[in-house]
Amino acid sequence: MNMNDLFSLKGRVALVTGGSRGIGRMIAAGFLAQGAKVYISSRKAADCDATAKDLSVGGAQCISLPANVATLDGAKGLVDAYTAREQTLDILVNNAGAAWGEDFDTFPENGWDKVVDLNLKTPFFLTQALIGPLREAAKQQVAKVINIASIDGISVNPQETYSYAASKAGLIQLTRRMALRLAPENIAVSAIAPGAFASEMNRVARDHADEVAQRIPARRIGRDEDMAGAAIYLASRAGDYVVGSTLVVDGGVTHARG
Repeated sequence: MNMNDLFSLKGRVALVTGGSRGIGRMIAAGFLAQGAKVYISSRKAADCDATAKDLSVGGAQCISLPANVATLDGAKGLVDAYTAREQTLDILVNNAGAAWGEDFDTFPENGWDKVVDLNLKTPFFLTQALIGPLREAAKQQVAKVINIASIDGISVNPQETYSYAASKAGLIQLTRRMALRLAPENIAVSAIAPGAFASEMNRVARDHADEVAQRIPARRIGRDEDMAGAAIYLASRAGDYVVGSTLVVDGGVTHARG
């Protein structure tokens, strides 16, 4: 085995939902640096287009496919747009997500529907809809599905984000169930559970990094390369034997929470 190729993504095609900013952008940038051709989607077309342009430097290929995958119609639109351009899909990253925080006494039904639909239902149905291109890719090498969960699905965050925590815990279990079904078809399903990374969703980490760092054993929030490295590992040959597991990338927070 050539160890220099272990983490290479040269010649592979990836699709990253929620790829215009935050964790999705970190992952897309990492994949591009390792030689992949990367499609990104996000709800806001202008942001998606701008990010694709920013990341398409030095010969890198990042293509914008704006879509609102919060609905099944939107997810179908993304699948149609992707399959009009590509016949195979080596790596699918289900990253698009939403959060909702509110007091227990007033937490509304739409705070459940919006979050659970996007965080839990969409990864299943988008993977289902893209199973054809994933199976085609799997004829040549292990195809990958990477679900972006959260440490809030593993240990309890003191914030009142009921639907978010439940959806991410569900996604971790869904990852296991999907992995067992698809592993015999040469498709490896895994997940990443990020801790504090600066993003629009985690504005506390973004705007108060030094304060948040004091509650993290590693004494810092996550950096872009921390998330990119984890995703590259799972997406590359190095991660071919990781099936159904969730990689925790949090500087030790889950252990500190107990």
